[in-house]
Amino acid sequence: MRLNTIATIVALCACPAAQAESVYVKYRGEVDLKFFNCTDIARSSFIGRVCYDRPNQYMLISLNGTFYHYCEIDGGTVSALMTAESMGRYYNASIKGRFDCRTYRVPEY
Repeated sequence: MRLNTIATIVALCACPAAQAESVYVKYRGEVDLKFFNCTDIARSSFIGRVCYDRPNQYMLISLNGTFYHYCEIDGGTVSALMTAESMGRYYNASIKGRFDCRTYRVPEY
């Protein structure tokens, strides 16, 4: 009986702890993050998280707690955002108002 209890505990512990994660994106709805490389941002009071799907050139960005999406945004622009001295200033100058998903292709997941 003791072996069955130990086997049950081991089986329960062997289950993957990670769960699928999705976020609600304004103007789109729920998006599964399994295709994205996400980075939590601690050095900006404006930007909380950046998630990028390089093959589809699709970025999700959390601005003041709300996720927005950007379509056909190249990797160089995302890299420049991530390394900018001020991410908020870079976002406002180089991303905001561009890469509009009403105009550019939105990936289908």
